[in-house]
Amino acid sequence: MKYISTRGGVPGVDFEGVLFAGFAPDGGLFMPEEIPKLDAKTLQAWSSFSYTEIVKEVCSLFIPPEVIPREDLNGLINKAFSRFRHKDIVPLSRLRSGLNVLEMWHGATHAFKDLPMSCLGQFLAYFLNKKNTHVNIVVGTSGDTGSAAIESVRGIKNIDILVLLPHGRCTKVQELQMTTVIEDNVHVFAVDGTCDELDEPIKKLFADTDFVTKHHLMSTNSVNWTRIMIQISHFFHAYFQCAPFIEEGTLPLVEIVVPTGGAGNITAGCIAQKMGLPIRLVAVVNQNDIIHRTIQHGDFSLSDPHITLASAMDIQEPYNMERIFWLLAESDKRQVKEMMEEFHIKKQLTLPEELHKKVAGAMASCSVTDENIRSTMRRCWEENQYLLCPHSAAAVFYHYQQLDSNRSSPRCCLASASAAKFQDVVLSANLTPDIPQEIKALMEKEARSIPMKKEDDWDQILRDKIESIDLQRKLY
Repeated sequence: MKYISTRGGVPGVDFEGVLFAGFAPDGGLFMPEEIPKLDAKTLQAWSSFSYTEIVKEVCSLFIPPEVIPREDLNGLINKAFSRFRHKDIVPLSRLRSGLNVLEMWHGATHAFKDLPMSCLGQFLAYFLNKKNTHVNIVVGTSGDTGSAAIESVRGIKNIDILVLLPHGRCTKVQELQMTTVIEDNVHVFAVDGTCDELDEPIKKLFADTDFVTKHHLMSTNSVNWTRIMIQISHFFHAYFQCAPFIEEGTLPLVEIVVPTGGAGNITAGCIAQKMGLPIRLVAVVNQNDIIHRTIQHGDFSLSDPHITLASAMDIQEPYNMERIFWLLAESDKRQVKEMMEEFHIKKQLTLPEELHKKVAGAMASCSVTDENIRSTMRRCWEENQYLLCPHSAAAVFYHYQQLDSNRSSPRCCLASASAAKFQDVVLSANLTPDIPQEIKALMEKEARSIPMKKEDDWDQILRDKIESIDLQRKLY
């Protein structure tokens, strides 16, 4: 298995190469040269597997044994999930009104990002220990990615991580999960800007290939293929949990509703479809609705940004849509390159008619308001005494809207975070937060961060910090 850029400017790279990469050197994103196809017999065999076993099988399709031997791969994945609080790692809650909620938030930071990040951290440590080398990870976050990335690598001697968070635009809990990690290898920047604005200096940094090479830079944002690869697994797990019966040659359709921000998770769903999993995808977004407009009208264009209750979905430029375009354009690298270059310049793009038909055929979509989120949280509590986070509520809103439609297939809503991370939103819905002790403890911890003000040169601040980190390592 080799990997290529969505824009065609990079020859085949092995898994280790893409693990340590951010954007491809040509500005594209790495994808497998071929998407493995699974037959009905294989899917039937997988249907009895645990979530962890499914992750191992999926990873083995994309990581050849000569890169990570299967025994080592199994051990790394077992270690990755050893800190999860639930024995099933990703349990399913079956609630009233036919509502199935897949709880993906039982990791260290109470968010689904722990699932891919925990594996990614183990893979990194595996290769770095072999070579006794060091990397600098640079991550931009809208809320949950940063803390999950920090937890996956905190204290690892040959990794430093630099996280940029949008100060005041995350929840208090999300911010404290990052700023209270007082480890020598963790460097948190509180940026006076939006998620999309803080992505700009990161893109600029990775465009400087000499600097990237000199300082061993990499990213664990969902530009990193490994994140997408691990996330493929929970679509299979969701399917097997919700499909009413699976017999040889009989594979019923299951609808999976995905709260969507940067489009990494729904990209994984699209790959699962391509692998032969019979699922119908629904992308649910908030009022930052570029993905909804793309699916409905082929309009991949920026609009006025909104600050919403579902803060992790407040994204204007969902860069993983490039991967979806590549998948559905049948790997037409030239078309993808031209489209993304046009979008980069104009910040607007109308999809070619044929590609738009394929995107609309691959998934449905829905855009929700803050009041939709609050009303859904209240209804779910009233019917089930079950608290939803605002992102999970966005998915469940779609389910409630569809109850009166004639539906023959089961539906699964992905729950991306615990409601405990969004106490203010829970209160605004006139509900009472249920706060675990480990989250309460954050309020008493020392916090630290490096400010990035509007007038500062963010790119230069990052460069100076990275050079300082590497200088300190040489001195010791």
